[in-house]
Amino acid sequence: MREWWVQVGLLAVPLLAAYLHIPPPQLSPALHSWKSSGKFFTYKGLRIFYQDSVGVVGSPEIVVLLHGFPTSSYDWYKIWEGLTLRFHRVIALDFLGFGFSDKPRPHHYSIFEQASIVEALLRHLGLQNRRINLLSHDYGDIVAQELLYRFKQNRSGRLTIKSLCLSNGGIFPETHRPLLLQKLLKDGGMLSPILTRLMNFFVFSRGLTPVFGPYTRPSESELWDMWAGIRNNDGNLVIDSLLQYINQRKKFRRRWVGALASVTIPIHFIYGPLDPVNPYPEFLDLYRKTLPRSTVSILDDHISHYPQLEDPMGFLNAYMGFINSF
Repeated sequence: MREWWVQVGLLAVPLLAAYLHIPPPQLSPALHSWKSSGKFFTYKGLRIFYQDSVGVVGSPEIVVLLHGFPTSSYDWYKIWEGLTLRFHRVIALDFLGFGFSDKPRPHHYSIFEQASIVEALLRHLGLQNRRINLLSHDYGDIVAQELLYRFKQNRSGRLTIKSLCLSNGGIFPETHRPLLLQKLLKDGGMLSPILTRLMNFFVFSRGLTPVFGPYTRPSESELWDMWAGIRNNDGNLVIDSLLQYINQRKKFRRRWVGALASVTIPIHFIYGPLDPVNPYPEFLDLYRKTLPRSTVSILDDHISHYPQLEDPMGFLNAYMGFINSF
């Protein structure tokens, strides 16, 4: 009997080794085109991917898009063309650890560093003295809050923010409901590196799909695009490190929520109300209580955590209504 188990073990070892070294999936034509049309700049020796499209000629307006966890700037592709019809420059980046940007490990990933990367990108593009409209989602909302805090401090070298539009992000730790997999990866200790290596497309897709509405879930090919972005540069191996932003958000709640509550620039929130991560009505009640001057667009009741992908036209119309209101 013992010899039988030894044989099974010897057979399992190479199979497991092969499984853990499955190469990342091929980029789809659409995702390959997204990468090919983008560029890279260097921040402290690290390569950061970004998109920069010129839209309306003669307009001074610039919008910078900040994506969510665990995906990338490709989250904005469904509304990209619509934005170029309104803005002169439409800019998005893959945060460090995401998409086509570098994913160093070990590395202390932080919201502060991501905000500094956004500032560095705009300096790289020669736009550091221009007034910027920020449009953010999920993880990007927290980065936007840090940028807003720096803007409020009026320190030299910081962005001049003209407006801010947030969407379906856990800006309040007390109303945020992270997924079970996120909790396991964030607080797994020595188990987290094992879980990140064992993660595959099946686990990823089954974990992400529930944050979409029942009628607006991504197709398998769309999920593969998201997974390809994560697997690029072995990004699955840094997910546990990236997730420490949840702990940072709790620690710096006063700084980041206070920045939102105290500035006088136009602020808007686009909300998919079926979001299990930022549930209705708890999230919206707290948002309106904390930010009474902010305007809010609530999309159809079947739209969930990724409104720009689930209802791109509704999202774009809500954003344009906000931008054209001041």
